[in-house]
Amino acid sequence: MGGVRGHRIFAGFYDRLNAAAERGFLGKRREALLHGLTGTVCDIGAGTGANLPYLRSAERIVAVEPDPAMRARLARRAPATSVPVEIAEASAEALPFADASADAVVFTLVLCTVPDPDAALAEARRVLRDDGKLVLLEHVRGTGRLARGQDLVTPVWKVFGAGCHPNRDTLGTLRRHGEFELDEVEEFSEIPRWVPVSPMIQVTARPVS
Repeated sequence: MGGVRGHRIFAGFYDRLNAAAERGFLGKRREALLHGLTGTVCDIGAGTGANLPYLRSAERIVAVEPDPAMRARLARRAPATSVPVEIAEASAEALPFADASADAVVFTLVLCTVPDPDAALAEARRVLRDDGKLVLLEHVRGTGRLARGQDLVTPVWKVFGAGCHPNRDTLGTLRRHGEFELDEVEEFSEIPRWVPVSPMIQVTARPVS
């Protein structure tokens, strides 16, 4: 993973760009999804560590982040967390963990950036225990005019957004994957619907044995 190019400028502005949303709906969504997760929790694409304060019921957090610029900020935030945090330099598609070693796997605002979402979900299933939990909070592809607009802006958006694809049909990918039983799915929009990253999903799921 040493060859991954860091998005230093994007990492520097990331927390400030999201600050208002974190104080509002994103913080509330993270709290609802994450506060009850226990045992070993794998936070995939942990970024600058926005999830860490909400994982207070975990026994151990493994924060996976391939981008060195994001990982540096994550490392500065981790010591303030009340739960032991292990930072792993790895991609979502190749997790350096044993089979069935995690009680929960978390994806928040990351499946838009991974090169192969199907492989990332396969890895999530591999490392999850059979009684584990998958949770997602992601922006997704819209419908109609919005979807067409997302397709148009994606080539430029991903350059300035550190690889973010606003037109990813993440819910469709998850349903097609077939390795998870979806327990709760909420589709919502907290920001104007014309914004490319407006439609979002909040999902809890469990592995199919």
